[in-house]
Amino acid sequence: MANSRFSIGIDLGTTNCALAYIDSLKEGASVEILSLPQIVQPGVYEERKLLPSFLYLPQKGEFQNGALNLPWGEEKLFAVGEFAKTHGALVPTHLVSSAKSWLCHTAVNRRDKILPWKASNDSNKVSPLEASTLYLKHLVDSWNAKFESNDSELKLEKQDVVLTVPASFDADARDFTMEAAKEAGFKKVSLLEEPQAAFYSWLLANKDNWRDQVQEGDVILVIDVGGGTSDFTLIAAESDQGNLFLNRLAVGEHILLGGDNMDLALAYELSRQLGTTNIKLDLAQMVALSHACRTAKEKLLADKELRSWPMTILGRGSKMISGTIKCELERSMLEKVLLEGFFPLCDKEAQPTFQTGYGFQEIGLPYAADAAITKHLAHFLVKHHKAIEQKSSKRKDIKTTSGVNVILFNGGVFKSPLLRQRILDNLESWSKSPIKMLTHQDLDLSVAIGAASFGIAKRGKGIRIKGGAPRTYYIGIESSAPAIPGFPRPIKALCVVPFGMEEGTESDIPGHEFGLIIGQKVAFRFLSSSTRKNDTLGTILDEWDDEVHEISPLQLTLESPEKNASMVPVYLHSKISDIGTLELWCIGKNSKQKWKLEFNVRENNTNP
Repeated sequence: MANSRFSIGIDLGTTNCALAYIDSLKEGASVEILSLPQIVQPGVYEERKLLPSFLYLPQKGEFQNGALNLPWGEEKLFAVGEFAKTHGALVPTHLVSSAKSWLCHTAVNRRDKILPWKASNDSNKVSPLEASTLYLKHLVDSWNAKFESNDSELKLEKQDVVLTVPASFDADARDFTMEAAKEAGFKKVSLLEEPQAAFYSWLLANKDNWRDQVQEGDVILVIDVGGGTSDFTLIAAESDQGNLFLNRLAVGEHILLGGDNMDLALAYELSRQLGTTNIKLDLAQMVALSHACRTAKEKLLADKELRSWPMTILGRGSKMISGTIKCELERSMLEKVLLEGFFPLCDKEAQPTFQTGYGFQEIGLPYAADAAITKHLAHFLVKHHKAIEQKSSKRKDIKTTSGVNVILFNGGVFKSPLLRQRILDNLESWSKSPIKMLTHQDLDLSVAIGAASFGIAKRGKGIRIKGGAPRTYYIGIESSAPAIPGFPRPIKALCVVPFGMEEGTESDIPGHEFGLIIGQKVAFRFLSSSTRKNDTLGTILDEWDDEVHEISPLQLTLESPEKNASMVPVYLHSKISDIGTLELWCIGKNSKQKWKLEFNVRENNTNP
């Protein structure tokens, strides 16, 4: 398929969305940012570089007809973007936020109309999938309003699009993201991990001298703290016959910990202060205060000259002056809550708390039990210390202690020099050596810019980061051992995707034939490991320890030609699609029939 004129990069963020693009017809073209029209107040729209990832679902009759319409002319019964964010903070029961976090939440049905969460049952609601689709559709409409009138071939649907996701997104969440993109009208789309996108943005900005800043043996930590997640990625600088290249070493586990948690923490701290003046906030007011704290946090982090930011919360009851509650978020409180709660100093062996001790928990987003991002980082580096030491041992400077020695920050919270320095202080105390910081041009737009740059690199015009599968994947094989009363048959783990297997590649799994049960419902057990990086395709583990973790099993009935249950001999063929979906093909030994299993717990089916 021929390449399109434009390479488009989209950051579908928890807090903001952005679209960057490169015109391939222009020699040496720079990245441009698409200005996104959005309602800023009823009947008024403006163009902004960022589209806040918020959806406001108004009450019937709340606004006049057409008050939420945009240039492309469709009647809008909802608002996406700036007005949704600001007005919704005052009426949080009609505001959808953190849809991206809900999209990867396995304890809820992402197709159910559950958002806004905790809104009354008679409220207008959407599913996490619908909300994500509406954000992406807004980007499609914005692009087409600018380009389509000139040439129908320039429609976004006909362009190459790179859409970013957290590195820790599992196959299920990636698949939902792709479905939202297709529902929004995308035709030619691929996925890229956000920390890699941030690094591609840095490479683009330093394309003429990046090799002067990074040398063989460097281990680069990309730390990306966004609105919903904390993402860690390790990239090694390696050499092949004198040519420097980049190789992704590891990615972190999914950690639902980011700006949303910080907003909640600030809201609780302020509510305690208000409590000393006999002002007690109800649940709706606490939600509104959390949204207000998000705005205040963003303002204070973006402008170091500001000492505080005022906030207004709608009051409840006749005793509230003018029906509102006024307070301020002071910089001193912001820094104390963030430094002590989210970025505390800790030693390199620190372990985060991974679960609470309560038997019953409220259904909601599965936030990390421990808010200390520095502890999660320490745990991540300890898990991957062998890979780090192996790469860093090639460093020419023998005086440098083995370990991470270069860092790239991404995410809005790292606009604060104080928070960047706290991470550096921790890293340098662990490694006993200085850490070099790579600098970004724009922390809000870097992911979209890097995604557009990656789209050009895919065409062979630029350096690419080698990566592939971020984990080793296995499928459970039931042992043929004799049955023993009271003991289930042992389960062996067969490696079907080795660490680093590149997207778009496939291979037969050598040396093994298995019996596949068809015609009756059975469970397929998938497992993964982020630390066993040397297991090759076809490796069988008779036993495994806590290095291997089970993924949610896939339960289904594979089609049988005879319409009855039986066991058929099969060979296995492994494939990683271009969008990162892991596929396992079961190919009949004595027939041409084959069955496909996907590492996807959502669809619960197979395609013959």
